[in-house]
Amino acid sequence: MQCNVGLNAFNSYFFSAVSSVQAPRLRSLRPCNVKGDDSKESSSSGESVILDAQTLERDLDIAIAEENYAKAAQIRDSLKLLMQDSLTSVRAANEQFYEAFKIGDLAAMQALWAQRKEVCCVHPGARGIYGYEDVMTSWDYVWANYEFPLEIELKDVNVYVRGDVGYVSCVELVKTKGSSWGGQFATNVFEKIDGKWFICIHHASVLDL
Repeated sequence: MQCNVGLNAFNSYFFSAVSSVQAPRLRSLRPCNVKGDDSKESSSSGESVILDAQTLERDLDIAIAEENYAKAAQIRDSLKLLMQDSLTSVRAANEQFYEAFKIGDLAAMQALWAQRKEVCCVHPGARGIYGYEDVMTSWDYVWANYEFPLEIELKDVNVYVRGDVGYVSCVELVKTKGSSWGGQFATNVFEKIDGKWFICIHHASVLDL
């Protein structure tokens, strides 16, 4: 099965940094450098904006070309609002991803990922795992080696959105009970599908601390 390819290598990298662990359930997440908004508020505010960024940008170009600067200003404000809502929604989706990670909640993780064969997950030290089912199996496999609770701190968080695609890059600092901190650089890519942001790529690489 694809999900097992390279996960032994992942275990040797990750667990040497985080410590050898045995039974699952993740508990403590302490995000740093990012002030997250309430996820329900973020979701509703993001869905309240119907026009997409590409349409607004096209209309803005047309208004400027026609020297209709009053209309251009209105479109610019709408575009700014859309971008702010999208950034907030992607940030909230990223926080939900780490919330599912911290408690080892497979059902929550399943709900966060796009159910497509193109989704990809790269655990530290492992090859890419493709397809929704195999990605979900990989999380179940990885969590089986954890002893919880874990502490996770997110540093150097950056959020970018363009249209229906956004990504978050950050440094994950992970610590199990009685161990030292281990670090990964992570990139999480999200896609907006039917008004909701889903993760489609998670890529984590080991960092030397």
